[in-house]
Amino acid sequence: MKITLIYPAIGNYEDEARMEPLSVGALAGLTPPDVEVALYDDRIEPIPFDEPTDLVGITVQIYSAKRSYQIAAEFRKRGVPVIMGGMHPTLIPEEALEHADSILINDAEGIWHQVLEDARRGRLRRIYRGEPHIPQPDTLTRRDLYKDGKYLPISLLQFGRGCRFTCTFCATSTYFTHTHYHRSIDRVLREIEDQKRKFIFFVDDNMISDIAAAKELFRALIPLKIRWVSQASINMTRDRELMSLMVKSGCLGNVIGFESINPSTLRGMKKNQNLSTGYEVYAKAIEVLRDYGLQTWAAFTVGHDGDTPDSIRRTLDFALENKFTFAAFNILLPYPGTPLYAKLQAENRLMYEGKWWLHPDYRYNHAAFHPSHMTADELTHWSFHARRNFNSISSILRRVTDFKTNMRNPLRFGVYLAYNPLFRKETLKKQGIQLARLAPFQSAGPVDKAEA
Repeated sequence: MKITLIYPAIGNYEDEARMEPLSVGALAGLTPPDVEVALYDDRIEPIPFDEPTDLVGITVQIYSAKRSYQIAAEFRKRGVPVIMGGMHPTLIPEEALEHADSILINDAEGIWHQVLEDARRGRLRRIYRGEPHIPQPDTLTRRDLYKDGKYLPISLLQFGRGCRFTCTFCATSTYFTHTHYHRSIDRVLREIEDQKRKFIFFVDDNMISDIAAAKELFRALIPLKIRWVSQASINMTRDRELMSLMVKSGCLGNVIGFESINPSTLRGMKKNQNLSTGYEVYAKAIEVLRDYGLQTWAAFTVGHDGDTPDSIRRTLDFALENKFTFAAFNILLPYPGTPLYAKLQAENRLMYEGKWWLHPDYRYNHAAFHPSHMTADELTHWSFHARRNFNSISSILRRVTDFKTNMRNPLRFGVYLAYNPLFRKETLKKQGIQLARLAPFQSAGPVDKAEA
């Protein structure tokens, strides 16, 4: 038996900042050795639709849903059964079922063997329901299936999944029902030793969601002398033991969801972990991060009910003043299944008939709902204004001069210089692209001057 695993692209461009597709590599690792596995990354290579295979598995995220359905249609047209899994089919299964022979809801670890056995017998069910699960409890990622030289030189691993917080806009919170699951530390160490790189990205939704487990992991990582980054919540700065262990274990920095500098906006989104660190206390938390030399990727969302063009400009100023290594100014997007989506739907504020991810007129990084204090076009404009200005050449040159973080040592200086120009390029290139692929690797074209 042969299965073909697909990681779909989101649009008509080749992502130069791409990383290894961990989700399909992990799924390949769950597959028994008597099953042949082929893996194709739609971001970097054509998909051989006519290549013989017995089952196609597609991991679907909301931005890649439209392209996923295109790919599925090509295989099904050739009589090949398709199963879809991932966050999007879990949050909106009725839609995914229209485009696949089968869907897998929730995590695959506890049910993937059953899927393969049913496919082998030609008895694939329409719906498989897994449970939120410890990631890869007894398997390793199939890294031999990745294309050498096609990805950034960093290995993706996972310690835990989920997050215990209840932010209203977060699809992860909905998917994992505010729960956190983590692997055994021995399994994580084995996976690190099984791959050849010393630079690791833990893709955890919140690396320190379980603080006691995180401390135990960090202690175990210290002898390995790796360098790593992940995602973590700002409340980590309240625990100095945690911070010390994090740095000793090789952490260079984290993506941190600041989301807003307005305490009332944080209350509205139930970002409880940030509520006691409003604008003034953020400054104290940021100083803790700088004292430990951590390079921060500050993530903000704009478009909340209290946001205005002026508040977005102030958020940009805040990010520039703090000389964050990276920053994202993401438009608030209504993900299906989240409290935010339900609220906007009830208020008749959703655009694109509610399914913006499938609508032919929707473009990447554009607003998909009617904000309270500006138009949707204004939200799109000011979000891109912040993104473009933070990633400008002059900003990159100014922000590098933080001697506690970006110039703390040659390694951190090198990370800053290597990745800032790359992310600047990707920021400009992705803005406004159409979701799904119209032709292989067409240029996205110039940025809309009206948005710039």
